[in-house]
Amino acid sequence: MIRWRDIGAVVLSVGVLHAGTGAAVSRVQSPQSAEELRAAYAGPPETWPRPILHEGAVFTEFAPLPPVEHPSDNPPGAAKTALGERLFDDPRLSRSGQIACASCHARELGFADALRTSFGHDRLRGRRNAQSVAVSAWMRPLFWDGRSPDLEAQALHPLVDPKEMAVDDLDAVVARVAADPAYVAAFEEAFGDRTIDLKRISMALATFQRSLRPAGGRFERFVKGDARALNDEQLRGLHLFRTKAGCANCHNGPLLSDSRFHNLGLHFYGRELQDLGRYEVTGSPDDVGRFRTPSLRGVSRTAPYMHNGIMPRLDGVVTFYNAGAARPRPRPEQANAPLFPTTDPLLRPLALTREERAALVAFLETL
Repeated sequence: MIRWRDIGAVVLSVGVLHAGTGAAVSRVQSPQSAEELRAAYAGPPETWPRPILHEGAVFTEFAPLPPVEHPSDNPPGAAKTALGERLFDDPRLSRSGQIACASCHARELGFADALRTSFGHDRLRGRRNAQSVAVSAWMRPLFWDGRSPDLEAQALHPLVDPKEMAVDDLDAVVARVAADPAYVAAFEEAFGDRTIDLKRISMALATFQRSLRPAGGRFERFVKGDARALNDEQLRGLHLFRTKAGCANCHNGPLLSDSRFHNLGLHFYGRELQDLGRYEVTGSPDDVGRFRTPSLRGVSRTAPYMHNGIMPRLDGVVTFYNAGAARPRPRPEQANAPLFPTTDPLLRPLALTREERAALVAFLETL
């Protein structure tokens, strides 16, 4: 059974560490009953009990999703959005003419695909889980390894990836699109003339993705002021998320992501499933095994989890973090491996009870 006195004591003991934040917070910093917990979270997020943060964490307060920002050189428009949606659904953008963006980002599956890792050209399997694009309008950088700074740059990567759409001649894709009179008319309506090129294809795809947003849920209503949107167990989970469970060290802000890169110990260094993550982009030894923190918006609809999709259920994810994540040790032949990474120090064993883990899952399901 969750003992609110224990959780409250933890909050109270670290309150001084965050006294300099300058935010007005609830006077109930150590809730010891369901009623006090309701009182502690009765106001807007900036008044909630302060999160427990470890050294090195970068925290932004929880909030509703803000308005989408569009780049000045790619302003939004209904015609451009409709064109982007058509391109997103069109398998003619692939080498085989059988794979579309929507093949791995299906609306019915929260704009993900419910697979551990996706299948692409010639039934080749990729090595990373297809993330939902429902929050891509707010997420920067993009991809698990952060290789793309914006949606315009991101849009063309899947086309040329040999395990995804496998296009080996982008000019042929442009010609295929330009040969369709309906596309010619759509590009003219969206851009003002009939020019069709890769830049405009990427701009339309980016505009469509910026029109998406995750389905509204209990949590969104709660942060907007609906105090009854979360039941008691879900509210306990929110409090644990911010305090004892330590989730808010990496999952915070409107997206519940710090958009930074962390090593969870799932790099499989020197093994069959090796994936060195951010290191493959930057070449920095500090980035070995680091992956960008995913948004938790819509998380209950986008299983399986982690960059390689190896965790099929939320309760398994919570159990993984409760153990302090993975902490692989070098094998004897790797003893002097200069790149063998260390699990992020923000992750540490939590000693959550079964009831606390269940409350965390209940909260995650409200997202």
